[in-house]
Amino acid sequence: MADEKKKGTKFWQAIAQAQAYEMEANPEVFVAGQDIEMGALWSTASGLRERFGPERVRNTPLSETAMAGLAVGSAVAGMRPVVEIMFVDFMACCMDQIVNQMAKMKYMFGGKAKLPLVIITHQGAGTGQAGQHSQSLEAWFAHIPGLKVVMPSDAYDAGGLMTASIRDDNPVIFITNKRLLGLRGDLPNEAYVVPLGKAAVKREGTDVSVIATGRMVQEALKAANDLAEKGVSVEVVDPRTLSPLDSDTILNSVRKTGRAVVAQEAVRFCGYAAELAAQIADEAFDYLDAPVKRIGGPFSPVPFAPNLEAEWIKGKADIIAAIEEIVPVGAPA
Repeated sequence: MADEKKKGTKFWQAIAQAQAYEMEANPEVFVAGQDIEMGALWSTASGLRERFGPERVRNTPLSETAMAGLAVGSAVAGMRPVVEIMFVDFMACCMDQIVNQMAKMKYMFGGKAKLPLVIITHQGAGTGQAGQHSQSLEAWFAHIPGLKVVMPSDAYDAGGLMTASIRDDNPVIFITNKRLLGLRGDLPNEAYVVPLGKAAVKREGTDVSVIATGRMVQEALKAANDLAEKGVSVEVVDPRTLSPLDSDTILNSVRKTGRAVVAQEAVRFCGYAAELAAQIADEAFDYLDAPVKRIGGPFSPVPFAPNLEAEWIKGKADIIAAIEEIVPVGAPA
């Protein structure tokens, strides 16, 4: 049973606690980033400076390229850095370091170079921060061989996946959705691991599988609750790790239900959901009783105006509408 002090732990606290456990256990682990000495913009390094001091909790200049270079250089030299970049949008400033150095170095050195590093960053719309601070760019990183890409949807997974990411000997891009950071969950009162590359069935169902990422997992669970009242049984699958992907869990779910909806917050065109839909079509076509439905944002920047931003964001209602297209309410499954 979780210790009482860990009940109701927030998503951001789970990440901070995981880092603290690993820093306590391994002197090679350190964290760095802008405003990290104050716990970072999103509080995901809260309390670390006070506990571990300025040598292991390093404030950085306002240069994402320098921050990514710090991660690469220190990792290949034997450290285990966790570097925080405030917004995923700012990752565009350091893509050369990530794509051409971080992701390739182990391969280029024939496996002799290890890069045990984590880049943690934050994405998503709905916070009124407009087009340059609201994007969801996970598909960029999942497309690059050599990177592992993690995207938790709840507090428990956030803590366990962060632990696994720090312990991994490969570069990990750890992406949170800003609107999930206050989500609460019950955590063990000790370090624990949620393994990379293992999806989770968040809700069992028989009529349709919803494979969702990040915040859309929570929206899918809400949709499943609403549709249960109408007699529709929805299974919700969370990949948790986008690369490497646990295709088996996803495909087994679709083979069971015969129908699939894939949902992401990111722009729909060329998004990660397209890869999920393609794999389902390639590997489970004979089991499908309806076309695979795909949900994602409009092909535009995220608007600043609150009413337009609210219209741009996809959520529970869109998932329900997609499900009702392929599992008509009131009709036999």
